[in-house]
Amino acid sequence: MKVLLLNGSPRKEGCTYTALSEVALALQAEGIETEIFQAGNPEMENVKAAAEKLKEADALVIGSPVYWASPSGQIIEFMDKFCSVAGKDMLHKPAAAVASARRAGTTATLDVLLKYFTYHEMPVVASNYWTMVHGNTPEEVRQDKEGLQIMRVLGKNMAWLLKCIEAGKKAGVELPEQEEKIKTNFI
Repeated sequence: MKVLLLNGSPRKEGCTYTALSEVALALQAEGIETEIFQAGNPEMENVKAAAEKLKEADALVIGSPVYWASPSGQIIEFMDKFCSVAGKDMLHKPAAAVASARRAGTTATLDVLLKYFTYHEMPVVASNYWTMVHGNTPEEVRQDKEGLQIMRVLGKNMAWLLKCIEAGKKAGVELPEQEEKIKTNFI
């Protein structure tokens, strides 16, 4: 099993990466393979590279810093393109969102990111609190003991759900049948 983690920050090893790394460590401790992909670059070539990686992944985690009380513009642009390219490969894969902030705007950021998941029928994985860390530098994030615990619990919960899905498949439980979307003339 593998989880793809998208780092939506333009900083490759900043605060968001620090949070995602904690999730990845918890997943790895449960025997789940992980890859953190730099999604802070929304160019189409990078989006397509991530979409290819998602085909092989069993779950997805998106991380973003908070910019002006919402996700980074880079990850919004990335995800808009990503959903167009990889939408069919997102269906029914467990997903989670992580927000990183100096202080505030995290719940609004999570709200935006979670909508990508619910539109694609992805089970949303939760933790023991909102999935956020606080700090202005990676060192400060590492001092956010509660935030790091939330990331670890998120990773453990993601691993548990992936194992449950695998057990269900082995027991003959099939994915729900896809209904064609109803198209309307409403504008």
